[in-house]
Amino acid sequence: MQHILCGENLRNLLITISYDGKQFHGWQIQKNGITVQEVFQNALTKIVGEYRDLKGCSRTDSGVHALMYCISVKISHPIEPVRLKAALNRWLPNTVACVDCVQVSDDFHARYDCKSKQYKYKIWNSDTRNPFLNGYALFYPYKLDVNLLNKSAQDYVGKHNFTSFCTLDKREIGDMCRDVKRFNVERDGDLVVMTVEADGFLYNMVRIMVGTLLEIAQGKISPDAIPEIIIKQDRSYAGATAQACGLYLDKVNY
Repeated sequence: MQHILCGENLRNLLITISYDGKQFHGWQIQKNGITVQEVFQNALTKIVGEYRDLKGCSRTDSGVHALMYCISVKISHPIEPVRLKAALNRWLPNTVACVDCVQVSDDFHARYDCKSKQYKYKIWNSDTRNPFLNGYALFYPYKLDVNLLNKSAQDYVGKHNFTSFCTLDKREIGDMCRDVKRFNVERDGDLVVMTVEADGFLYNMVRIMVGTLLEIAQGKISPDAIPEIIIKQDRSYAGATAQACGLYLDKVNY
């Protein structure tokens, strides 16, 4: 439960963390497993006691990683941001690190002030597993034509209704349009990385976009089918949801 802080002299802080999501049930606190928010709040409480308006920049699912995850929170404790960063790194588990802490304007909100987010999806594209990437990249043993996939991925770019690329639940109501600014597919040896930036993302949107590209690679979906799938606004026309292990929240732009 979030602590309620009374009184004045509140400072609004922007705290940036990175985390290995392999052992977490996502960011948001849940009843059925340990989450990043839970361990972060536990560490923060040990240092500053009470706090208010703790907001994360995004939802992330079980097994998803973050290289840059931003949190806004209001505190009255006099600790300087640089010292709070050091203290958080003392109390956070080794799978989570505080990489920055700065004071921001009182009305700053980690989620609503975000201009765009960038995700990366990593695929180990080799006939041999890489044990050091277990849980950190999708193992895909069949050869991927990066040029073909990069060409198909350009059909995601632009402002579209992405209903076909969303797992619908009670969280997804209202505007289903998102503006995808870029989507690149690149290879570095056996590692294939898909990078997508947008003004926002629907639930499982990146993983379904990746899964659709993988089904294009398998010949199950035509390379030029993405525009039609977008128009259909029907989840059943897109590919399977790719595993969470390869997904990273890479950058948050304000």
